[in-house]
Amino acid sequence: MGDVQPPLRKVNVTRYVMPLREGGSLPAIAEADDDFLYVLKFSGAGQGVRALIADLIGGEIARMLGFKVPEIVLANLDSAFGRTEADEEIQELLRKSEGLNLGIHYLAGAISFDAAVVTIDPFMASQIVWLDALLTNVDRTARNTNMLMWKKELWLIDHGAALYFHHSGGNWKGQAMRPFVPIKDHVLLPLASELETVDKVFSALLTTERLRSIVALIPDEWLADNTFNATVAEMKNIYVQFLIIRIQSSTIFVKEAQHARASLI
Repeated sequence: MGDVQPPLRKVNVTRYVMPLREGGSLPAIAEADDDFLYVLKFSGAGQGVRALIADLIGGEIARMLGFKVPEIVLANLDSAFGRTEADEEIQELLRKSEGLNLGIHYLAGAISFDAAVVTIDPFMASQIVWLDALLTNVDRTARNTNMLMWKKELWLIDHGAALYFHHSGGNWKGQAMRPFVPIKDHVLLPLASELETVDKVFSALLTTERLRSIVALIPDEWLADNTFNATVAEMKNIYVQFLIIRIQSSTIFVKEAQHARASLI
C-alpha cells in the first residue's frame, strides 16, 4: 500500500442513460467516452460540490483501508450535453453541472446489501463502523445501507453525506473532536464487537502523507466556494487536519460507538 494516491481518471460524459431515483440530487446512470457506465453525481444538485468532495474523500479512504469501492472518476459534462434532454428538471440540472462532476463505476447486476440475508463477520462490521464514525457518515442505516453485493463481495458506495462539518463552517477543529452520535443508527453496529482492535490498525494506516495524497485529488474548482472563506490551499489543509485530529482523537468516537452498541445488545 503506497503513500501516493494515483490521480483520478478523467472521462467525458457522452450519454445520459437514466435517473437513478427521485429526489433533489437526481444521480443518474451515464455513459462516458471510455464506453463504461457510471453513476453520475452532479455538481449542480442538492448539496453541490461538497457532497462530491465527501464522496471522493470517503471512497478513497475506504479503498486505502482495503474495502472494495467502485472506481471513482472525474466526469466532464460539456455545455452542449443537455440541450436535447426533454425533461426540464433534468435539463436544468445538467446546465448547472457543466464542467467536472463525480462518476462512480456502475456495478451492473449488483444488489443492495440486506443484513437479514448476508452475514458479515464482527471484524468487518467493526471496520465499516469505524470508517463511518471517522468520516461522520450519517448514511449507512438499515433504511439506506449504501452497500452493494456484487459478484458475492461487499462493496461500499456513496459517502456524499459524510464530512458534514464542511456545510456549516465555524470551528472545524472542535467539530473534529466530537463524538459521532448518529452511529447509533448504523446498520452494522450490533455486530461491531472489535472496534478497539480496528482502531489500532486503521489509525496506523491513515498517515498524514496518505491523507494529503487523497485530499490532493479534489479539483481546485470544487474548493473555491466554501463555508470557511478559505483559499483552495487552505481548504485542502482543513480537510487534512480535520481527519488527522479525528484520528488522533479516535478514542472519542470509538467509545461513543461502543456505548451505543451496548444499548442495543
